[in-house]
Amino acid sequence: MQSILAVTLPFFALVLCGWLAGRLRVLPEAAIPGLNSFVLYFALPCMLFQFGARTPVSTLLDPTMLAVWAATALLIVGVSLALLHALRVELKDGAFAALVAAFPNTGFMGVPLMTALLGAQAAGPMMLTMLVDMFMTTSVCLVLAQWQASGHLPFGRRVLDALRGPVRNPQPWAIALGAVFSATGAALPAPAARVVELLAGAATPVALFTIGAVLWRAGLHVHTRTPLGEVLPIALIKLLLHPLAVLAIGVAAISAGAPLSSFHLTVLMLAAALPSASNVSLLAERFGADNGRVARIILASTALAFVSFSALAWLAGARPH
Repeated sequence: MQSILAVTLPFFALVLCGWLAGRLRVLPEAAIPGLNSFVLYFALPCMLFQFGARTPVSTLLDPTMLAVWAATALLIVGVSLALLHALRVELKDGAFAALVAAFPNTGFMGVPLMTALLGAQAAGPMMLTMLVDMFMTTSVCLVLAQWQASGHLPFGRRVLDALRGPVRNPQPWAIALGAVFSATGAALPAPAARVVELLAGAATPVALFTIGAVLWRAGLHVHTRTPLGEVLPIALIKLLLHPLAVLAIGVAAISAGAPLSSFHLTVLMLAAALPSASNVSLLAERFGADNGRVARIILASTALAFVSFSALAWLAGARPH
């Protein structure tokens, strides 16, 4: 466990540093969007490009991993919506809360954390989960969130509207470009490779710091104070039920003869145990949903994940690299 904590503690400490920087006003609120943009459009795409270029395309598009992750995401969305419906939460607000339960913070936290725990070979499955969550999980939840408001639109149009966000996101394009380099064996010219290397090196610390700052900022702009009894169940679905569901579906797939290695299943399970994606609160705010509920769930899952994720990584036998 000590070796696990030696990896996870600095990651979560950087998140706390970002939150404290905002809370103590060391970091101006106006600077947070700039930090977020730097990570989203420069540092993180370079890191993902590097990993993509070093990962076999067959791993990035592995059909078994795709099926296991997609099936689990839909299951978690369905379970979360059922629970929120029982709590009398409207569909629009429930859809974003369900997205929080099914979408881990893979880009800003997951890829660097998992490669530190399990080695560079964990990057491929992690990027695969990102693609599924950005294009499928997010789209499903956005269609549900706008179901009543866009009831006059054809279903296909609703799906296309939901896909606009992922298509404009530079992360999948960075992964795709890296996959092209991987498949062709191409390499960047030395000066360009050095620029990419420098930006990629900044991705992890700045991204983690930004997560904390974004969480602090989200708390300033919430419209409601959702009761803790409606926050903790969704956070626990994210941190506990999600990884257990991945494990169960993955084991069932292996028993049925699917070509899924124990290593790849471990990566998927630990990816599901990550805290919720911090950008969902901004998405909920943009669509006029209850961003207070979403922000509190993300904050709770991030705070609790230090214990739950570390414990699960230890139980899974992770050996930090």
